[in-house]
Amino acid sequence: MGDRFKGRRVLVTGSSRGIGAGIAERMAAEGADVVLTARTLEQHDHLEGSLKETAARLEKYGTKVGIVVADLTDEADRARVVPEAAEALGGHVEILVNNAAASIQKPLKGFSVKRRNIMFEANVNAPLDLALAAAPAMEEAGEGWIVNLSSGSANLWPGPPAPFEPTALNIAAYGASKAALNRITNGLAMELYGTGIRVNTVEPRAAVLSEGAAKLVGDRLRPDQIEPMEAMVEGTLYLCDCPADFTGQITVSLDNIENFGLTVHELDGTTR
Repeated sequence: MGDRFKGRRVLVTGSSRGIGAGIAERMAAEGADVVLTARTLEQHDHLEGSLKETAARLEKYGTKVGIVVADLTDEADRARVVPEAAEALGGHVEILVNNAAASIQKPLKGFSVKRRNIMFEANVNAPLDLALAAAPAMEEAGEGWIVNLSSGSANLWPGPPAPFEPTALNIAAYGASKAALNRITNGLAMELYGTGIRVNTVEPRAAVLSEGAAKLVGDRLRPDQIEPMEAMVEGTLYLCDCPADFTGQITVSLDNIENFGLTVHELDGTTR
C-alpha cells in the first residue's frame, strides 16, 4: 500500500467487477477515496461480482468508499452519477475513470438498432456525459484527470483480401463505438487544454480476462493473447496522475508500462 493518491476523490464506472473493480481497489490501496458505480448492487444473474463485493474488498484500506447504482445507458440515470458521487466523496470528482462498457458481439448483418444503441449509449454517450458533468469543477480547481477505457478493436483492419479471423467480424459494431470514444477523447482534450484537465484513453494490448471477457472469449485465447489484470491497472493508473501536457492521447497499457518505466504492482499496491 502507498499514498500516491492519498486524499484524491475518484469515480470509477463499471466497478462491480473486472477492470473497473481492479482500478478501484488499487486506487483505494494508494489512499484514494473512491465512488463505485454500476448497475449491479447485489449478485448478477450470470456474472460474478457486485458493487457490494467490491466495496467490501476496499474497506480494508481505510479510505472512504461510496456506491452509486445507475444504468449508464439511461440518460436521466447517468445524469445523477457525478453529483451523487461528489456528495458521497465530500467534494468534487478529481479523477474520473470511464471503464463501464457494453460489448455485444454480433456480425453487422442482422445487428438490431436497439442493440447498437445500447452499445453507443454505454460506450460513447455515457463517458462523454460524465466527463462534461465532472469537468466544470475540475476546471475551477485547475486540475483533473479523465481516463476512458478503450479497445484495440477500434483499429481498422487491412481489409480484403488480407487474412482475418472469422470471429473478428463479430466486433465491428463494438469497435466502432470504441473508435468514437477515442475521437471524442482527443477532441475533448483539445477543448479543455490549458485548464489543467487531462483527457486520455487506455486500451489493453491483449485480452484482460475479466468475468465478462472470460465468458465471451476466454476459451478461444492462447496464453500469449492474455494480459494480466495488474498490468492493465498499472498502465491505467499512469493516466490518473499524468502531467498536464500529457492529454488527448490514445494509449496502450503495456506500452505505458514500457515507455514510462512503470513497475507493475498487485491490486493491493504491493510490489509483485
